Amino acid sequence: MIIKQASLFLAAGFFLTSQNISAQNEKLTRQERKEVRKAQLEANFYILDSLLNSRTFVLKADYLLNREGTMIPVVSNLNFIKVEGTEGILQTGSNSGLGYNGVGGVTAEGNIGSWEISKDSKKLSYTLRFSMITNLGSYDVLMYISADNRASATIRGLSPGWLTWQGELYTIKNSIVFKGQETI
Repeated sequence: MIIKQASLFLAAGFFLTSQNISAQNEKLTRQERKEVRKAQLEANFYILDSLLNSRTFVLKADYLLNREGTMIPVVSNLNFIKVEGTEGILQTGSNSGLGYNGVGGVTAEGNIGSWEISKDSKKLSYTLRFSMITNLGSYDVLMYISADNRASATIRGLSPGWLTWQGELYTIKNSIVFKGQETI
């Protein structure tokens, strides 16, 4: 019994020692962490370039911001902007299930017209402008995207109001969104 306990303690000691050594190897200095983060952002900046130019992405909103400056937390899989080739979807929604689209909001689908991308290599960010002609009207979209996939898109129509989606950018494959019925 004493031998079993000793071997158990010995095995636990080896396990804890090896874990401690690997933790020391994984510990990076502040400068090293900063350099790793910068390298990750630069790599992501180039990935975003191909994603935006291929026109296959989804901005899933965590917040909607109205013209009064009110920031409203929203369900991201119901509030999104989807771009797929020459077609796009602008959707707002809530868990209530009420609304014109059956998911508590409005869904506008249509064709993308003008498309203009500019990149800032110094700030590792992109500005994207495009227009959409949908069943509900014509919209201009101005989107700012940073290398950490955070994005903000302001939508303006023919009426004086605007709405801003704030959230993260995803590939279409990696985004799970639920599209409501097209609003007529």
